[in-house]
Amino acid sequence: MQPNDEDDERDRRTTNIFLLVGAAIVVGGGIWLVNAMIDAKKSEECFESGRRNCNPISTPDKQMD
Repeated sequence: MQPNDEDDERDRRTTNIFLLVGAAIVVGGGIWLVNAMIDAKKSEECFESGRRNCNPISTPDKQMD
């Protein structure tokens, strides 16, 4: 192999890693966005039905001493 071929191989490997990380970020962001939209839809349907406790506040469990 010539030195230029090794540089091309290294650049190609770096580009592939970069694209893989980018694709993982896009997929993760898409999953997060879909889940957020589902939660918003559930809240909106709750409010439209006239209920007032659609987003209950969670409180920590009481610890027994």
